[in-house]
Amino acid sequence: MPDPGLSPLPAGPPAAAARLGADLLLQALTGTPDAPPAPRAEPAAAPRWIPGGPSGLGATSVSLARRAEAPALPDPAPAPDPAATTAEQGHPIPGLYFHPIQEPDPVRVEEVSRRIKDWAVDEIQLYPEEWEGQFDGFSVGRYMVACHPDAPTVDHLMLATRLMVAENAVDDCYCEDLGGSPVGLGGRLLLAHTALDPVHTTPEYAPAWADSLGSDAPRRAYRSAMDYFVRASSPSQADRFRHDMARLHMGYLAEAAWTETSYMPEVWEYLAMRQFNNFRPCPTITDAVGGYELPADLHARPETQRVIALAGNATTIVNDLYSYTKELDIPGVHLNLPVVLAEREKLSERDAYLKAVEVHNDLMHAFEAAAAELAAALPVPTVLRFLKGVATWVDGNHYWHQTNTFRYSLPDFW
Repeated sequence: MPDPGLSPLPAGPPAAAARLGADLLLQALTGTPDAPPAPRAEPAAAPRWIPGGPSGLGATSVSLARRAEAPALPDPAPAPDPAATTAEQGHPIPGLYFHPIQEPDPVRVEEVSRRIKDWAVDEIQLYPEEWEGQFDGFSVGRYMVACHPDAPTVDHLMLATRLMVAENAVDDCYCEDLGGSPVGLGGRLLLAHTALDPVHTTPEYAPAWADSLGSDAPRRAYRSAMDYFVRASSPSQADRFRHDMARLHMGYLAEAAWTETSYMPEVWEYLAMRQFNNFRPCPTITDAVGGYELPADLHARPETQRVIALAGNATTIVNDLYSYTKELDIPGVHLNLPVVLAEREKLSERDAYLKAVEVHNDLMHAFEAAAAELAAALPVPTVLRFLKGVATWVDGNHYWHQTNTFRYSLPDFW
């Protein structure tokens, strides 16, 4: 019998009303005084407050702050002083809607950076010596510490860091930057996926499959990172991750098929592909990295899935925008949202880029509205903490893109 306390949410309001409703809902949950909603596209908007628990009479039993197993997290970071921005920190995209964060803990950044390089070099022999500069320039330690400030230990942070590095190894080596190709990608991805989702076969053929898991760097990375994750997470969290990685691989294949046939997708088709070929596997494990679990039935609810999908979509468009100039240097046509907008809507490069910023902002507002609605409908401590974790991941992802000047630079459109 369905739990009457977990009834479906009502149909969402139109976009403008949803944004206003999200602002009012967050004010109600935090007890802050009424105020008009923030402008839609203000750059470097004030830090987001993500519900830490309901307030009011009778709410203490579900307060996140009162549960020993889910302690209250620090207050959101104050916005950095814009005057302090330097060339090394990069510059945010003008007009982009985002929430600034504090600099990630330098002690943790250093330790995660040291451990991930030891893992990559000594445990799995991930890359040849000539790729070391690119590995260091990725700054994955700073990335993961920024995205998971509530991780209880460095060991928890390493779960996400290994998986992130493994995913990028597959992307680079199989798909694009470091020798990848769309030709034959499906077979390579399927065999790599078996390092995440084991093959159950006959005794005659099992040894050949097991040997194959060490045959190239991406499979070694997947196998090792997943082994660590399985030992530290619950079976449902591990299976959830496998499912989202299958989504990712399907997105890779769609983009590869379009590349092989020189097909320029419609804008809506491109955005559909990006819902699969995106960062979704990263925020979906925020509870495992935080040392707790969002129960499988709550994670699987359509409302939760919408929040996660919107978070993945928004953060992936951030990648399109910050990597735009980098991808222009790649031979041939590299699909990203500004390129697709320019071609399909007959816009100049500048106008297409600025419209892509608007698309990102709309996705961000939809994400925040959906998260606020879910927090109000299901004020369960693990739901509230998970929503906060996903939103923190979104903010940390933007921080890393903005500050990684080794990889990214902005076009001269302003």
